[in-house]
Amino acid sequence: MSEFAELVDAHYQALYRFGISLTRSSDRAADLVQETFCIWAEKGDQLRDRSKAKTWLFTTLHREFLNQRRRAEKFSDEPLDEELSASIATSDEEADRQMDGHRALEVLGELEETYRAPLALFYLQQHSYKEIASILDIPIGTVMSRLSRGKEMLRKQMTAEPSSAPKNILQLEPGALNQRHG
Repeated sequence: MSEFAELVDAHYQALYRFGISLTRSSDRAADLVQETFCIWAEKGDQLRDRSKAKTWLFTTLHREFLNQRRRAEKFSDEPLDEELSASIATSDEEADRQMDGHRALEVLGELEETYRAPLALFYLQQHSYKEIASILDIPIGTVMSRLSRGKEMLRKQMTAEPSSAPKNILQLEPGALNQRHG
């Protein structure tokens, strides 16, 4: 198996999950991952230390996400019909609330990207503070403060949900968010 194929096998799923946490769309996440691997195919040979390939891939995916978001802000798509948009949102919200994991990801997806990206990298991808700082190109102290504020925002959102929200997620998530990783 080629080095490229091994790299894709080793990191595709983690990159895809990170892409979903950023874009909130499986199609856009798949496109981001594909673009990340295309960039690797063009520029990956410039990386001297192959042990840093994972961090390089996550950094590239995050930068590509930011670039796409900047471009999207310049060009707006036609909005969906208001009634159709409301009915889709209503049915999706009910289905998500029935499953604990979906609800937690939904709440994470509602956070600003500033807090969503570090939380996703830390809790969903198990990156260290140092790796997150490198991927997002921010100081490690900023990573720690964004994680702290993001956890508090998540906690407030999860506990503020109406009684129709699953009860067990309120019992599990706050404790899980208090975990410490290095």
